[in-house]
Amino acid sequence: MPTQDRTRRLPSQSIGQDITSLHGLQTISTYDTSRADASVAKLQQAYQTMLTQQQAETEKLTLYRASTDAARLAEWEFHNAILAMKEVIRGQYGSDSDQAQAVGLKKKSERKRPSRRKPVAVAS
Repeated sequence: MPTQDRTRRLPSQSIGQDITSLHGLQTISTYDTSRADASVAKLQQAYQTMLTQQQAETEKLTLYRASTDAARLAEWEFHNAILAMKEVIRGQYGSDSDQAQAVGLKKKSERKRPSRRKPVAVAS
């Protein structure tokens, strides 16, 4: 038997088949084994642990998604506030002021003027 790669998740189809097998085992009243890891009590405990951990994962994913959404909205609010501040700076001090340059805007006088391009002759 090859070694199990426990770093990847089991496919949901495989887990579903395992749950079906456990439910099928519960209908067998004569099942008895000397293997501790295959006993009915151990199987029930492993199943309950899996359900508990899946529920905890779902709850944490929900909190993570909510936290991600809140952070994204806060980033947009901050960005829009900065844009508004830059507009105020431009309006109060002008587009060519040192204050505009201090907040990251380019001075109007330092902008490169567009140069005229000569048409390129197309060779046929």
